[in-house]
Amino acid sequence: MAETVHGGRWTLQDRLDASLRELPFEVPAGSAGFTVELSYDRAAGVLDLGCLGPGGASFHGWSGGARDRFSIATDWATPGYLPPAGGELAPGDWRVLLRLHRIPPGGLDYEVRVSVTGTRPPRPAEPGPPTPGRRPPRREMPTVDGMRWLAGDCHSHSVHSDGALTIPELAALAAGRGLDFLAVTDHNTTSHHRELPGVGLRHDITLVPGQEVTTDAGHANAFGDIGWVDFRRPVDEWLAHAERAGGVLSVNHPLGGDCAWRTPFAGTRPRHAEVWHSGWSDRRWGAPLAWAQVWRPDVVAIGGSDFHRHGDNGLPGDPTTWVLAADDSPTAVVAALAAGRTAVSAAPDAPLLLRLGDELLALDAEGTVLVRPDGRRQVLHGNRVVLAATAGPHRLETHENEVIALCQ
Repeated sequence: MAETVHGGRWTLQDRLDASLRELPFEVPAGSAGFTVELSYDRAAGVLDLGCLGPGGASFHGWSGGARDRFSIATDWATPGYLPPAGGELAPGDWRVLLRLHRIPPGGLDYEVRVSVTGTRPPRPAEPGPPTPGRRPPRREMPTVDGMRWLAGDCHSHSVHSDGALTIPELAALAAGRGLDFLAVTDHNTTSHHRELPGVGLRHDITLVPGQEVTTDAGHANAFGDIGWVDFRRPVDEWLAHAERAGGVLSVNHPLGGDCAWRTPFAGTRPRHAEVWHSGWSDRRWGAPLAWAQVWRPDVVAIGGSDFHRHGDNGLPGDPTTWVLAADDSPTAVVAALAAGRTAVSAAPDAPLLLRLGDELLALDAEGTVLVRPDGRRQVLHGNRVVLAATAGPHRLETHENEVIALCQ
C-alpha cells in the first residue's frame, strides 16, 4: 500500500489567490483502488472535495463539502465519483481537487491522506431499493398538437452530492407526489446519471439527467445527457457546452442568499432561469419577477424544489414545473424546456395556468387574478376557464398579490 499525505494551513489570502487547489498523489500500475480522507475543523470553515485523473486531465468526481472521505476502485466508487471506464485505474499522477470554500481570517488547518491499495477497498453496504408506491391520479390535462403536459421538478439532489436519499428513494418520493418527471441535479458531478434510466422505469417516473454547476458566485442547472460541465471554466463556456451538446442551462435561485447569482456573462445570457425556487416562501415579494424582467425580456421561467432531505426546502414538486412534451422521455422533457413550453405552479394539484397556442387555460383558479404581460388584471370565475392569450409571460395571483402560477 502506498500513502500520500498533504497538510498545512490555508489562509484567507490563499483562497483569494486561488480557491481551487490540486494535491497530487501517485497511483502505481496494477492498483485496485484508493481512498481519500480529508480532516479539518468543520466548525471553523468549509473545504470542498473532488478528484481528477492523471495529470488533472480527466474528471473523476466531486462531493463538495458533503463528504470528507471517498474511494474509487476498479469497479465501484463512492456516490459522486466515477469508477474507471475500462475497469482499470490508469497509473500516474492523480489529483485531489480541493476548493477553499470558506476560510476564516485566522486560517484553517487541514490534512489530506490518500491510501492506494493493491486490493479493492471494501464497498459499503447500500440500502435495498424501496418498493414502488401508488402514484396519485394524474390531472386531466389537454393535449396540444399531439403533445401533453407533464408535471415535474427541475432541481433535486441525492447522495451523489449533498442530498440524503438514494436515487431509488428520491424517485419513489417524487412519483408518490404525483410527478411525471424529476431532474436529478447533483452538484458538479454526473455520477448519478448511469442509475437514472433503470430506476425511473421501476418507479414509473422520468428521471432527467442534470447537474448543478456550482461555484462560490452562482449555481446553474445543466439539463440533458451532455457530459460533465467543467465548473472551473468561465460561465459563458457552461452555456456553450450545454447548447452544443443539445442541453439546456438555467440560472438557479438567482436571489437565493449566499447562493445568489453574482457572475456576469460576457456574451448572451441564458434564457432559462429558476425564477420560482422553494426558497420563495413569501410570494407577495416581487423581487424574483422583477429580476426576471431585467434578466431577459424572453426569459423562460422554471421552478425547482432544490430538495435535499426531508425538512429542508420543499418536497419534490414544491413548486411544480409543467412542460408540454412530445413524449415522456428525458430527451423530450429537455426539448420542451429548450423550446420554452413551460408553466409553473405551487404544487402538482395547485391552481395552474397553461398556454394552449393563442389561448390560456386556467385550472382550479376560481377567484384568482390573471395578470397579463402589459399589467392588465382580470378576476377569474370557474375552475376551467379559457381566455385569449397575448405574447409574453402571464401569471395568476391571489387578491393579496401572492403569485400562485406562471406561464410563458
